[in-house]
Amino acid sequence: MEDYCLIANVSALHSISTDVSAYNPMENRVLGHLQRDYSFAHKYAVGNIIAIQSSRTAKFIDHRGIEAIMTLDHGVLLLPLQLDAISSCNGPCRTLNDCDGQLICINGKCNDDPDIGTNICGGGGGGSGTCKSSGTLTCGAKSYPKYKCSPQVTSSTSAKLTNNDFSEGGDGGGPSECDERYHSNDERVVSLSTGWYNDRSRCGKIIKIRATNGRTTTAKVVDECDSQNGCDDEHVGQPPCRNNIVDGSNAV
Repeated sequence: MEDYCLIANVSALHSISTDVSAYNPMENRVLGHLQRDYSFAHKYAVGNIIAIQSSRTAKFIDHRGIEAIMTLDHGVLLLPLQLDAISSCNGPCRTLNDCDGQLICINGKCNDDPDIGTNICGGGGGGSGTCKSSGTLTCGAKSYPKYKCSPQVTSSTSAKLTNNDFSEGGDGGGPSECDERYHSNDERVVSLSTGWYNDRSRCGKIIKIRATNGRTTTAKVVDECDSQNGCDDEHVGQPPCRNNIVDGSNAV
């Protein structure tokens, strides 16, 4: 699983004359333009397009000098979100928003927060082994682990894809938390485990999902798959999610 942000609707990348709008998909408003000089700034990234590589890809460099490949997928231009939230420990940062999850910016690098006692970076750089259960929840005769965290997100992070009905009267109960709407099974939408959901910070963002058979798709984050609570009416009797769940619609 890899995070992406939706940058613009565009049919193709042709040359240095490309000029397309960038907009926030959650607020449905234009934020700026990819100008002819390929420099732009908005809430997801600040930087420049430095090369058009093909009709589907362009090379982007952000304000910290980190390069990434922008990808054209089904008419949507996507930018990997490691530019916005650095997934790995000790990555460069300027503000708290540059660091993923519970990491904070200390002396220009993302690290554990001493105030809350996280030990994500102390485990040697991520993976499922760095995210431990925060306790258990007993549902009838069974106990389930609870999690506040999820494995750190990279282009190779493993996740378990499950199925959910986001429509009214479906598996998910109430409307999706991010937009307070129900979604049809034809929409490519997902809910994420609590750690990846990260207190709504991934609402509306596009993630890229790659199956073991090599096939890929993208989907929009619209809800949380609660890893802390469950077995009640609010969660339709379901136990807490594991910490590595991508719960997708039928379209996904």
